[in-house]
Amino acid sequence: MTPLRLIILLLFLHTSLTAQMNSHIEPDLQHIIESSLGAQDEEADGELYETLLLYYSHPLNLNQASVEELRSLFILTEEQVSNFVNYKVRYGRLLTIYELQAIPGFDLSTIYKLLPFVRVTDDGLQADTRSLLSRIWSEQDNYLLLRYQRTLEKQEGYIENDEGNSRYAGSPDQLLLKFRVRHAHDFSLGLTAEKDAGEALTFDKSTGRYGADFYSFHFQLQDKGRLKNLVLGDYKVQFGQSLLLAAGFNIGKNPETITTNRRSNLGVLPFTSTIESNYFRGGAATYKLSRHLEYSGFYSRVAHDALLEKDTLVSQHPFTRSVKVTGMHRTASELTANNQIVHQTLGSNILYHDKDHNLQANITMVADFFSAPIIGSGQPYKQFDFYGQDNLSVSISGNYNWQNVNFFAETGRSGSGGLGAVGGFIAHLTPSLQTSMLLRSYARNFHSLHGQAFGELGSNQNEKGVYWGLKYQPSRKYQFTAYFDRFTFPWLKYRVDAPSDGYEYLGRLSYKPNRRTHFFVQFREQSKARNRSDNASRIKVPENNLKRSYIINLDYKPDKIISLKSRIQFSNYNAYGQITQGFAIVQDVNLDLNKIRVGGRLALFDTEDYDNRQYAYERDVLYGFSIPPYSGQGTRQYILLQYKATRKIDLWVRFARTHYRQIESIGSGPEKIEGNIKTDMKLQTRIKF
Repeated sequence: MTPLRLIILLLFLHTSLTAQMNSHIEPDLQHIIESSLGAQDEEADGELYETLLLYYSHPLNLNQASVEELRSLFILTEEQVSNFVNYKVRYGRLLTIYELQAIPGFDLSTIYKLLPFVRVTDDGLQADTRSLLSRIWSEQDNYLLLRYQRTLEKQEGYIENDEGNSRYAGSPDQLLLKFRVRHAHDFSLGLTAEKDAGEALTFDKSTGRYGADFYSFHFQLQDKGRLKNLVLGDYKVQFGQSLLLAAGFNIGKNPETITTNRRSNLGVLPFTSTIESNYFRGGAATYKLSRHLEYSGFYSRVAHDALLEKDTLVSQHPFTRSVKVTGMHRTASELTANNQIVHQTLGSNILYHDKDHNLQANITMVADFFSAPIIGSGQPYKQFDFYGQDNLSVSISGNYNWQNVNFFAETGRSGSGGLGAVGGFIAHLTPSLQTSMLLRSYARNFHSLHGQAFGELGSNQNEKGVYWGLKYQPSRKYQFTAYFDRFTFPWLKYRVDAPSDGYEYLGRLSYKPNRRTHFFVQFREQSKARNRSDNASRIKVPENNLKRSYIINLDYKPDKIISLKSRIQFSNYNAYGQITQGFAIVQDVNLDLNKIRVGGRLALFDTEDYDNRQYAYERDVLYGFSIPPYSGQGTRQYILLQYKATRKIDLWVRFARTHYRQIESIGSGPEKIEGNIKTDMKLQTRIKF
């Protein structure tokens, strides 16, 4: 140890951060999710939430974490990541978590956010020479999770007819089993089994059902000489700016206007989610060719749901109009579509990086093959969607750090000849001012079947746009973030029968006088086109509608036991000159009584239409995710109880109840509930071995 480093450690050993670093602290996951999952005007994907929880449950060892893993936390800026790398190059491996305070740019606010997701230990493969089976068998970082949930009110799909049959094949019980054992940068082994509500627990080879409806398994090895990564079973892949390959770590436009715009080269990752789509099944590996060059290759074979049709006027072979990705197998039609089309994927990536990871460059290739052709339905807005049996996509991407600016880009071409491109920069203009800009252009015939690059639409197709983000923090107490996004759609899209354009901007002002209090106000405006029907001429003419959303939020933690959240959010929607409104008032109370934690909410909402529905993230059981729409008139309450029975056993109980006013039924079709009350229950236990 150098004398300078010893002095640094002694100086910081007894700072105010000492007590916080002595143990793995509980993060404010609700605040993190609300800051990261977009602006909450639509149902968010729970995969990102599971990713953050994975990092919390399995903190990154800073002595082993890659640059891309640090970036994927969406906490550190590019400048902080670069400073961290330079510090390790100069002084070597970190000896203690206290050293974070010695790294330039790591202020206390950043360190507090980072602490729950990282650790500093000197363990590794060099410290454990036991066999792989011995390490797996004795690993302490493992758990078995069991969950039961259901809606207590009777839904139409479960009501039996005169013959004793119901529309849904199974019970309203939803069951989940999840097991995982893992050691960072060594191995990971996981199994997931899930039965959704309405699905049957049965063994029926003819319909491809064997007990639970969905199974997922993975086995991973890491850092075995030149073999950096090997995953067998279910996995995800992410390279470049996610134009061709995305792994669920991507966030759309949100109040964190800087760090979430750039994607990371995360490579191959195990798939551990219960979302029954957007994953690969087979094998993938990353091999280190040299100090600066890596090669990744993968093969996948997944059976998807699809309704096959036979019409010789259209095709000489059975075909489908679309691939279903819901993963639901409850009704006769859903069971008929089960696993009817096989999707095979071959892919590879060559990654170059310099010594300090300041420069990275990729070449990515993805080839997809379907066992039956996909043929369009003839709807005009779907004219340029992917059709056929195969698709070959190639892209080049890269990013480069130059002083305080990070440049990134990816451009690709699909089998149809369509081009897609996305790129931009993140700049640290001053210690208190950051900005970012991102350009994107996705042709109407660009087909990226596994991509999720930055964009307004769910697919990277038929879109052009310019995004500008800003973050200004004049002091520790105040922060202002804003973005403006301008987009155009050269071709038709759903409910828009002509080329269209629009814009969106958001501003948030935050005030945090101390660690116990956080107050912010937020404004957002969106302008998007939608068809307007003319009953006289029967012509649908697109017209831009305007939505304005407002949030006033206060988080207050008076002591270690209690924390409070108070929120008012409201909106108005101007459609064809008619203005409708909606609002929600939310009050949360959370208690931490050591072994027992209790969380609850009372929400009051009143919206004139579905366009003004309100979303507010709710606390849930571990690895659970809840962000329901508040629509109509009514109240919603939930209570969440967590009990730490022993050092290795945790229990959760959650009840959520929505009471609607002025309606006689909830939902429609087989999900319909007679009455105006809906109650959901969850029971969960986690057992560590």
